[in-house]
Amino acid sequence: MPNADPSTCDADTLIDAVIDREGRYVNHPADRGGPTCWGITEAVARAEGYAGDMRALPRTVAAAIYRRRYWLHPRFDRVALRAPRIAAELFDTGVNMGTATATGFLQRALNALNRGARDYPDIAVDRLIGPRTLSALDGFLAARGKGGETILLRAMEALQGERYIALAERRPSQEAFLYGWLANRIGQN
Repeated sequence: MPNADPSTCDADTLIDAVIDREGRYVNHPADRGGPTCWGITEAVARAEGYAGDMRALPRTVAAAIYRRRYWLHPRFDRVALRAPRIAAELFDTGVNMGTATATGFLQRALNALNRGARDYPDIAVDRLIGPRTLSALDGFLAARGKGGETILLRAMEALQGERYIALAERRPSQEAFLYGWLANRIGQN
């Protein structure tokens, strides 16, 4: 997550950083998400109860949506208590690709890094943060120590980078965004 202090994970700081990076109103013709303001798509704004013009979406409303939909609801706040950099990455990836996709990256990486289930049991890749995912994360951190967080982060970012490239390969219109995704979303911790 760009601009995040690796030793802490403050939701307000993460939200402010993503809002600053996303900027005001944008309606790029190749963006399948349609009009956005502060990085919030019109569909998400409507689902969260905002009925006004997207150009006028207040920053405070966007921040509340980010907190509710991309931090608390997917339970990334629970991850932050254990592994702040992983939580920051989940938030950033969740904003860009969806929280279920971000969580799936974490779960896949945890399964691949458990040394054949010797360190902790495999978990279902159900794309939800629940007790088993948190227990696996605890098991990983206990087995690998604090330095393990860096390796887990790299594994998650590798999955994210592969998805960006595959997306651009499948939909050439998305090549317009690939360079920026790789520059701003991968390797920022």
